[in-house]
Amino acid sequence: MEPEIVHTQTETPEVNLDCSLAGYNYTLPTELIAQNPVFPRDSSRLLVVNSPTTGTQTAPLHQIFRDLPELLRTGDLLIINDTKVIPARLYGRKSTGAEVEVLLLEERQYNCWLALVKPGKRFKPGTKIIFPPRGKDSQPLPTELSATVIDTDPATGGRLLRFDVPEGKPLVEVLDQFGEIPLPPYITASTAADEQYQTVYAQQPGAIAAPTAGLHFTPELLKKLGDRGINQASITLHVGIGTFRPVEIEDVTSHQMHEEWISVPPATVEQIRATKAAGGRIIAVGTTAVRALEGAAKSGDLQTFCGKTDLFIYPGYEWRVVDGLITNFHLPRSSLLMLVSALIGRERLLSIYQEAIALKYRFYSFGDAMLILR
Repeated sequence: MEPEIVHTQTETPEVNLDCSLAGYNYTLPTELIAQNPVFPRDSSRLLVVNSPTTGTQTAPLHQIFRDLPELLRTGDLLIINDTKVIPARLYGRKSTGAEVEVLLLEERQYNCWLALVKPGKRFKPGTKIIFPPRGKDSQPLPTELSATVIDTDPATGGRLLRFDVPEGKPLVEVLDQFGEIPLPPYITASTAADEQYQTVYAQQPGAIAAPTAGLHFTPELLKKLGDRGINQASITLHVGIGTFRPVEIEDVTSHQMHEEWISVPPATVEQIRATKAAGGRIIAVGTTAVRALEGAAKSGDLQTFCGKTDLFIYPGYEWRVVDGLITNFHLPRSSLLMLVSALIGRERLLSIYQEAIALKYRFYSFGDAMLILR
């Protein structure tokens, strides 16, 4: 007698899309990638999302950014990032005459900067790069700026450059004469002036990209918020490669964020504690403000902090400081999309993105904004 053949079905393990890179994909029509900012800044659209912890989730509201004072409450506290974008993109040439493009990332030592260099493979230690002055604004042309490759950086694929700065000045003091403000690669046809890629409250030079949620504010709007008892406090996070580098590993929980420098001063910590004690909400202006605040509270309680953070926020994160967020619309499969998903849920966020696409909201750095209230 033939033995009975038993057919078994192999079970496919269920994939947790909250922790999978594939769970953060969406398709965006190219025409919705904003190439220029709106004018005035606060005339951008604002999609408002309530995210109560209990009860029925309400449908998003569609407002204008200048409506913000009516959408927040007296006693709320806005946390702004006062970083300032530096002219971090430089164009130069090697001693052979070959053209070079350099994107400064961060200063590692005095006038020694980590940078991405194109084309990068041939830039070995000892290679020298000459940067001619741009001669803008009818300023007297300074002498040439030069840099020497002194090391490689496997983590970023970049190079460590030692700059020989005219008159021994700090590099940041002469960058206006040699560099340009670096716009993100998806902005390909912009006519925006440099100051349109800075927040109106930018003070601390060091970022290579703007904290774009702050681009919607005008001095008049900030005053109106203050008049209504919605105060502001500042942190600094110098936006670097950690913010815009894509997540490339399928298991997002294994992604390692690059470090970024943050400062959360004592006055801001005191304002946050006083606001929470009085029942007010902490509203972060941008994901950079979120990372700074939550990074400074990594031990459990918010503390004054000055240093680097590699905090990576994705669904399941236990929030310590932030009660709400003002943010732009983010790229698919990005760490920023995962951070916002941690606030309101991945499926709900992607559903809201589809609604925004259908209503032709403008996406990314020069695009429209969202207000998310937990």
